[in-house]
Amino acid sequence: MTVTVPAGPRPRGRARRVLRRAAVTVVVLAVAVTAASFGYNLATDGPVSRPAGLRLVSGGGFVTRYRTWGRAGSPVVLVPGAFETADTFAALGAVLGRDHRVFAIDLTGTGYSAPSPPFDARHLAAQLLAFLAAERLTGASAPVVVGHSSGAAVAGLAALATLRGRPAVAGVVFLDGDATPLAVPPLAGWLLINPFRTTILRLALSSGWLIQRIYGSQCGPSCPPLTAAGVQMWRQPLQQPGFAAAIGYTLRHGVPSMTSAEFGRLRASGVPKRVVVGAADPQLSGPAAAQAAARIGAPPPVVVPGRHLTMISSPHQVAAAIEAFTRGLRR
Repeated sequence: MTVTVPAGPRPRGRARRVLRRAAVTVVVLAVAVTAASFGYNLATDGPVSRPAGLRLVSGGGFVTRYRTWGRAGSPVVLVPGAFETADTFAALGAVLGRDHRVFAIDLTGTGYSAPSPPFDARHLAAQLLAFLAAERLTGASAPVVVGHSSGAAVAGLAALATLRGRPAVAGVVFLDGDATPLAVPPLAGWLLINPFRTTILRLALSSGWLIQRIYGSQCGPSCPPLTAAGVQMWRQPLQQPGFAAAIGYTLRHGVPSMTSAEFGRLRASGVPKRVVVGAADPQLSGPAAAQAAARIGAPPPVVVPGRHLTMISSPHQVAAAIEAFTRGLRR
């Protein structure tokens, strides 16, 4: 007697069913995560508080928040990098303010200045130049501009500008920055789309522990630890309208930077230049700082103690480097 054994399911059919189930699972998960993200964003929506007594100035289509220290001496303008504001320069501004009129600004998209896209280096440099004009820091009162980290590109581009045939700034200092492009993974900007970008930002900013860890890694052991008020000082500016859009722009286009042609123009210009860098900066090594100085036509870099946030870890040493630079200009 012949017994017929039924044939098992074909391998291809099995694979198709597995793939179909996996696709359904992925879709269900995507819908659930999207719904949860929308729900979290809705639950955390609401007016964002701002500190009292903010100083704002309008000019050139920008509304710029700024801080000042000192009432006499030559002017110095401090330009923050990514995730930073004028408050980041509080320690440095206080030291420099003993002998200079010191200004620090919030770049649009980060902090308390009114949002004004696009958030590229040229637009941010236009904001800086508008601020200088509004505060009459032009001509004989043109300042030394200090750009920290990615703010170096903003300062460098402002140094290329002229007003009535004269440079718009008296000198430029790259502090812990080299103004070169920093590549962002190509997919990052498109993966961090809303509502997920908003959710990720809000979750990250809600974590005081995460803010303290990032601060500690960039500032180093010589920096004062962040108190609850210190965490809020870093967090609150990043909760303002416009920051999410600025982050999205950066993820797609990279941090503010200068082109090779712009570096060439800055190197050939008569504007005095200087590079100051932290000895243990994880983002700008000693050789990279030396290359940055050569690239813009500056002397060898001045090295100060600290990591990436030298204006917090070593305000006296950074102020001394800037003061030596300004004395050279006066001579």
